[in-house]
Amino acid sequence: MKLSNFALLLAGLCATAGAQAAPAAAPAASAASVPPVKPPPATAAPAANEHAALPPPSSAAQKLYTAARADILQVRVLLKNGRTQSSVGSGFLIGTGDLVVSNYHVVSQFALDPDTYVGEWVDTSGQRGNVELLAVDVLHDLAVLRVNRHGTGFFKMPEQLAPLTQGQYLYSMGNPLDLGFAISEGAYNGVVTRSFYDQLMFTGPINSGMSGGPSVTANGDVAGINVSKRLDGELVSFLVPARYAQQLLAKAAQQGKPPKDFKPLVTAQLLAHQDVMLARLLDTPLSLKAMGPYRVPVRESDQMRCWGRSNVKADKPYTIDNTSCAMESALFISGALQTGQVSMRHEFLRSSELGALRFSQLASASFKNENFGNYKSANLTGPHCTEQFVKNATLPLRAVLCVRAYRKFTGLYDFALLAASTDEPLMSLQSRIDARGVSYANGVRVTRTFLEALSRAPSASGARKP
Repeated sequence: MKLSNFALLLAGLCATAGAQAAPAAAPAASAASVPPVKPPPATAAPAANEHAALPPPSSAAQKLYTAARADILQVRVLLKNGRTQSSVGSGFLIGTGDLVVSNYHVVSQFALDPDTYVGEWVDTSGQRGNVELLAVDVLHDLAVLRVNRHGTGFFKMPEQLAPLTQGQYLYSMGNPLDLGFAISEGAYNGVVTRSFYDQLMFTGPINSGMSGGPSVTANGDVAGINVSKRLDGELVSFLVPARYAQQLLAKAAQQGKPPKDFKPLVTAQLLAHQDVMLARLLDTPLSLKAMGPYRVPVRESDQMRCWGRSNVKADKPYTIDNTSCAMESALFISGALQTGQVSMRHEFLRSSELGALRFSQLASASFKNENFGNYKSANLTGPHCTEQFVKNATLPLRAVLCVRAYRKFTGLYDFALLAASTDEPLMSLQSRIDARGVSYANGVRVTRTFLEALSRAPSASGARKP
């Protein structure tokens, strides 16, 4: 089967996967904290799960907290049935109005499943009330809420935001670990370039429950919104830049009535993201790296990093070299769904000790050991897969393409392509690309580009060695 016919393989999937794309009733995932979204060895997560105590505040922090405390809120997600607490975060009132800024991941449960969950605010004096969700920005992890009380005017979001200088002190506020309202201090250390969207690096503690709270300068100017922390580091935390909250507040003020169903809005934002994501990935040719006689496509950029490892020193009759590249961030949609990410990996197996039959068994077992998902997910349909033997310009391949449709976000899919070389009895290149949260057209485009880029380098004499 020629590679030109690989489109027929994809077209065969289109009718089936498309038919599965209709939203289906499914229970919402309940998560009180946000899990890691970055692949190892660098793992980051929305502020969660570490129980380190906050250091005592300085006199400057105490003065700021005293002035701001009336406008800091805890934002709770409750089950409608019984009003049982499901998760907690923070938020803050803007100006003297009734609008509150928080994180999307704090309110995602009642944003996606308002029949099951409801929001509640609690202030530092113990007063409480209901929360109305007005606007969300899943790309920057922000939400705007309306509450039945007004701010004192401490937190402002002016048109001209205060500039930040690396090393200046910032003060983050919120309700860490549901223990009570608190303030922590640290330093601003620039813009994180490896995140798909800008984030500010805050060298200070942000604990679970502080997500959505404000981080301000010594003058009280809002610098950012608490969003996440590194689980593999010390005091490495992240803030959403205040300008994104400023933009979302402006949209909320202009939109009139808030949406009754936020899923179409989230879908539209995810579709916009995947267009930008794939444009950055594919606007220039993928780089090619050598793995034995093969050339494999990779992409190293501000958003994607590559890692390599080998078992060359292991006491085994075969050698495996691995190269993997993945985007360092994904979009949080719910506790059970993170998406908007591309990863690719390559595994080069070879042996001089195993015979052709035993090596074939080893390579086949590795190929069959791949996981493409299951049929039990409340968020995605089961994988629909097609397997074929194909040939691109230089390399015969065994290829499996699997597509899963999103149940709640029509028009979005997860694509996975696995390909293995079939040209050598004692060598095997196995390559995989996963594109999560992409349109069908973009899924076809990225998997086809990846498949076409796999190649075998010609030998020095110009002919392939036997």
